Amino acid sequence: MTLIITIVFFVFGLIIGSFLNVVIFRLNSGRSFGGRSGCMTCNKQLTWYELIPVGSFISQKGKCRGCKTRISIQYPLVEILTGFIFSAIFLKFQYIFWTSTLDFSLALVFYSSIFSLLLVISVYDIKHKIIPDILSLVVGIISFIGIFFFSYGIFNPHIPNLYTILAGPILALPFATIWLISSGRWMGLGDAKLALGLGWLLGISLGFSALILAFWIGAIVGILLLVFSGKHSTKTEIPFAPFLVIGTFLIFLFEINFFPFY
Repeated sequence: MTLIITIVFFVFGLIIGSFLNVVIFRLNSGRSFGGRSGCMTCNKQLTWYELIPVGSFISQKGKCRGCKTRISIQYPLVEILTGFIFSAIFLKFQYIFWTSTLDFSLALVFYSSIFSLLLVISVYDIKHKIIPDILSLVVGIISFIGIFFFSYGIFNPHIPNLYTILAGPILALPFATIWLISSGRWMGLGDAKLALGLGWLLGISLGFSALILAFWIGAIVGILLLVFSGKHSTKTEIPFAPFLVIGTFLIFLFEINFFPFY
């Protein structure tokens, strides 16, 4: 039964991921997020069977039916990653799912909204080397509201303690300091703005655990790019937001705490 429900949430995530692709491609492009989707090259309006998440990409062999232009691999990847996010959140909170549908639904909406936005931020940062302020602001607002309504993933309206309230600014401080010292050469201010919301999402100890994990992952990826890709050098700008989001998601799922004394 658990497997079937996990698949259902994965499929639901695929559908949401299709919309996230629209957000990624249209954000700051001057185009609205509404209206029918179309080919980015020939502007052919897509039919319903060309909009099936992952399935359409496979059936069309990754090409537009009209102009035969290759479709970006981003489309199925974002859909699959969103499906993974939704199914992973279900598995993490399945114990709530079986006991309280309302509590589970609230947790699902809260955490899926945040991690969907973080996925958009990651892909956008990879494509454009910038973190949209509006998305970091939304993540920050949702995360800050969450500290008043969730405890350990469970819906529990309460007044958070001072450490919880300060978690966002404390996690953002190292990024802001690096940005200030380097005048933006080593790290952009966008990472500090993003870390603000992640601190409220995870708390101080788990937040810094996510930060350490992000630096480890980033270092490994950076070394691999230097070794196996001739297009990268030590001066190549590598966006940090994707590593920060990966670290945050892993810490969120498995609650790996490198600072258990906090």
